[in-house]
Amino acid sequence: MLAEQRHQYILSEVNRTGALSVADLVRELRVSRETIRRDLNTLAGRGLLVTTHGGALSSDRSEPDLDVREAANASAKRAIGERAAEFVPDGASIIIDSGSTTHALARALIDRHRLTVYTNDWRIALLLGRRNENRVTLLGGELSDQEEATFGLDTVQQLAQYHVDYAFVGAGGITADGWLTDYTRMVAEVRSRMLSAAACAVVVADHSKFGRVTPVRINGFERARYVITELAPEKSIARAIAARGPELLVA
Repeated sequence: MLAEQRHQYILSEVNRTGALSVADLVRELRVSRETIRRDLNTLAGRGLLVTTHGGALSSDRSEPDLDVREAANASAKRAIGERAAEFVPDGASIIIDSGSTTHALARALIDRHRLTVYTNDWRIALLLGRRNENRVTLLGGELSDQEEATFGLDTVQQLAQYHVDYAFVGAGGITADGWLTDYTRMVAEVRSRMLSAAACAVVVADHSKFGRVTPVRINGFERARYVITELAPEKSIARAIAARGPELLVA
């Protein structure tokens, strides 16, 4: 494949997904890591993307819109949501993060009764609230431009008041060396607080998140007991996740 063809592929994928890893590009394009790094540096020099340690981001450094994410890997997210819901009995207290995969989890919990739910996603609040004797608290904060959810200092401070049985948390990516990452510092902080607020914290992530590098590390990944996905990652990434502490479950 010629360099210009590789460049077109890289730009198409990074604009579609928001982030790419060197490892994924090496596998898809069947060239060396050094070649991919040269390609990324060339494109970064033109201002067409932003290089990171281990990959690249779209030049606007933003997460794809919610409707794009919901359409991508929809069946995988449904399977993950159904597997995650198996943890939750009637009467449990739970934190549910915002996002397309956690929304699939919320749909899988519609038949549960007497749940106590804390969420920053107003769609999840409407889905689970006013039914089956559930008690739902919508966390405060600033309404996101890209998600039907709240983030900010108010969200972080409110989360500090709660301790729940389970927390279900998403992520922008899980790097090749087993770090949980996200697109902005505030979203990463909200998710970090969610992980620390539960007796059992669960990260839900479809296979596209493995090897993806996004700008901000989410602290507290070692507090998660499980990572639920629908397709096992490469063995090296699975080992890196295990070394951080969580157990990998494949739906």
